[in-house]
Amino acid sequence: MVLTAAQIDQKAWKRLTLTCQTGTWFQLPEAYTFFASLPEIMEPFVVAVSTPELGLRAICVGYVTKEHNPVRQYFTRRAIILGGPCIADDCTDYEVAELMQAVRANLQDKAIYIETRNFNDYSRWKAAFESAGFSYREHLNFHVDCTDNAAIIARLSDNRKRQLRKAKASEVIVIEAINEAEVRGWYSVLANLYRTKVKTPLFPVEFFVEAFRQRVGTFLLVKHNDTIIGGSMLAVLDGKCVYEWYECGLNAENKEQYPSVMATCAGMNYAAEHGIPRYDMMGAGEPEVPYGVRDFKAEFGGKLVEHGRFLCVCKPLLYKIGSWGVKIIKRK
Repeated sequence: MVLTAAQIDQKAWKRLTLTCQTGTWFQLPEAYTFFASLPEIMEPFVVAVSTPELGLRAICVGYVTKEHNPVRQYFTRRAIILGGPCIADDCTDYEVAELMQAVRANLQDKAIYIETRNFNDYSRWKAAFESAGFSYREHLNFHVDCTDNAAIIARLSDNRKRQLRKAKASEVIVIEAINEAEVRGWYSVLANLYRTKVKTPLFPVEFFVEAFRQRVGTFLLVKHNDTIIGGSMLAVLDGKCVYEWYECGLNAENKEQYPSVMATCAGMNYAAEHGIPRYDMMGAGEPEVPYGVRDFKAEFGGKLVEHGRFLCVCKPLLYKIGSWGVKIIKRK
């Protein structure tokens, strides 16, 4: 059976997410609830597959992006499945194909494309995804083992160790945000990064404030002389993984403080201190394509993995136009 949100048993949903190898925070009921609390920013969706004998077998949570400008919305609407679907370890190809066919049918008229951003290994079901109309694209990521805090430091490159020492000598501190004003201060740093360097769409500040209010995001702030100069927003799946959802730093303006290095190290330390074995850096670009972010992340001692993405293009012409537009914007 293919199930919608109202038909899914919440306990079974959470149990599957916490026990299967492909479970991530982004597939939890709490993630769906958070996405649903932001109707001006996104339209969430959830589809599940169940059998009478085995119960819930697979679930897919995601959102379709929204823009206030109707013309911009028409040309940019996309369905994102962060982390990839949550699939029982013994799920069959037939069950996975049924899930993704239902996802595609649900979103065909709502999004230009549907993309799963995989944080775990889906290779055993690759044929099932492809049979449902999802092509595989290679994409890299880093997973950092956080089972030992001392080992985290030992695995850092010599360059990162030197930068940490210099940052601490200049009295840089990392604290967890305790109010909305601090989150807004951090967001101003993030927005500046996206505006000047990343040049891809960023959620408005309300997304991050609501994440703080609902305790969805953990915000680690890098401060120097009582000023926020960087930090990160983490999503936490207890006992399994910490996800570096967003990270930023005023690095050019604070060359001796290394705010981005401090933010990432603080996230890994957070995982170790809370008994969480993995720190997920949430993406490191395409293989063989030069990418400065990958070079930056490579010095933190993580394992380079290639779990890829699955892509279904619903509107080929609009997808092509959008791809051209992104390339032009990034060149500016």
